Parts: sequence; C-alpha cells; structure tokens
Amino acid sequence: MTTVNDKPAPPGGRRRRASAVAPYVMTAPAVALFVVFILVPIGYAVWLSLHAMRVRGAGLGIRTEVFIGLENYLDAIRDSALFSAMRHMLGYGLIMVPATMGLALLFALLLDAPRVAGKRYSRITIFLPYAVPGVIASLLWGFIYLPAVSPIHAALNAIGLPTPDFFGDTSIFFSVANIAIWGSVGFNMVVLYTTLRAIPKELYEAARLDGAPEWQIALRIKIPLLRSSLVMTSVFTLIGMLQVFSEPATLRPMTNTITQDWVPLMRIYQQAFVDNDIHLGAASSVLLAAATVLLSLAALAVFRIRNARSGE
Repeated sequence: MTTVNDKPAPPGGRRRRASAVAPYVMTAPAVALFVVFILVPIGYAVWLSLHAMRVRGAGLGIRTEVFIGLENYLDAIRDSALFSAMRHMLGYGLIMVPATMGLALLFALLLDAPRVAGKRYSRITIFLPYAVPGVIASLLWGFIYLPAVSPIHAALNAIGLPTPDFFGDTSIFFSVANIAIWGSVGFNMVVLYTTLRAIPKELYEAARLDGAPEWQIALRIKIPLLRSSLVMTSVFTLIGMLQVFSEPATLRPMTNTITQDWVPLMRIYQQAFVDNDIHLGAASSVLLAAATVLLSLAALAVFRIRNARSGE
C-alpha cells in the first residue's frame, strides 16, 4: 500500500536541483587549483615572513624557527640593495611599458587597415617571439649583444662605423627592455587586433563615406573602442615589468653591469637561496606582491576615471 509521501519526486524537480548544483561542480576543479597553487603558497610565504631562525641554548645551541612579527619586513624596507633594484626596475619599465604598448597598438591598427598585404604572415611573424621562452630569447639576444660574436658589431666593423656598447651603464636598460619588448608585443597585438575585428565594419564604412581618412578613423573610432583591451594589456605589461627576472639573470654572466641583485626578484632570490635567509626573502616577496597589486589597482583606477570623464 502506497501513501502520498511514497510517490517519487517529479522529474522536473530533479532537473532543477541538478542545474543548481552543476555550476558548483564545474567550477570546483578551478577553485581547488586556485587554493592549492595560489592561496596556499601565498599563505606559506606570509607565514615564513613572520618567522626567523634563531640559535637557542649555550655553546653550539640549536637553530629553531621562532615568531618575530614584522621584523623581516622592517629589514626588507631598510635594505638599500632592494631599493636600488627597484630603481633599476623602474628605469627598465619606463622603456619597456610604453614601447610594448605603442608597438602593439601600431601593429594592430596596421593589420586592421583595409589595404595591407600579407596580414596572415605578418600576424604570425609578430606573434612568434611570444612563443619563445624568456631564457631562450635572452640567450639569443645576448649573443647578438656580445662584441665577439655579434653580427651587428661585425657589420659595423666591416663598413668602418663605430660599434655600440650594449652593456653600458645606460644602454643596459635598453638592451634588457628590448628582449622583453620583442617577446611581449605579439601577445598584446593579438588581443588588440581581435578586439578590432569584433568592431562592426559599418562604423568604418560610414566614416569613409563622410570622407574621413584612415588615420582619423584609427584615432577617433578604433582607439576609443579599444579602451578596455588597452587597459587589460597595460595592466598585464605593468605586472610583467614588476616580475622581470629571466632577462637580466640570463645576461648577467655576459657583463659586469648587471649585478646579482639588479632587479627586485634577483635580490629576493639572493636573499632566499644565496644568503640562505628564506624568511627575509619571503618578506621581500610579499612586499613586491603587495606593490604589484597596489600598482595594478592604481592603474585600473586611473583608467576608470579617464573613461568616466571621457564619457561625460
């Protein structure tokens, strides 16, 4: 004998419950990866930065890890070598960020122009350096910079012209920035070009019917519509500036101009793995991560304010 409560649930109810649970099931792997590979390492770095190794006991004593609060952060802030590395990074960034964004925008606009031949080949050629690992790119350019094997030096010597010093005190900033620009322009260009391809062609046709030349279409229509993509790629480029490591670290054996703590990440590496003070290195890395977040938020705020003012 069956009762009302014994009746099976309607199929529609099961489907609704399944559809409500499906988003959580689909996002669970991404959340798990984020927790394991992002949140846990960040938490461990913060934990390390609040501790230090101290010797306890008489005689030889025993090295134990103790809680010291913000002492490592104070030592990192007082570290003159870290501030010198930041100055080098800023000098590098003043070259790398504008050049990367300017070239990426220029190439995207040229590829989107109606009368440009070989667009497919040009896209592949510009994007291809992005697929080269940073260490390999640094080695390739390093051999171009080295006077003994540089084809640039050989060509200039053959025609009797003076040869440049790619590893000078000032030129080293351009040499390091050139490697990053060469490798990152292609990615930013593809993002901007993809956005341009999504813009309705009717806007361009109407402007051409009104007699607007291509440079005015690019300046007054295309660039304003690229604001969101320009903001995103600019923030990515700023983050890449703050994370520069492989280029100067790879070029360091080739020149005495680049020291072992030339940029912040090289200084952090020296603290953690050369000086064997992983706790101070963790504090410096947390400060650099905080600076990265703050600079990214500041850049987003500036772009948001400018977009709001331009929309009034």
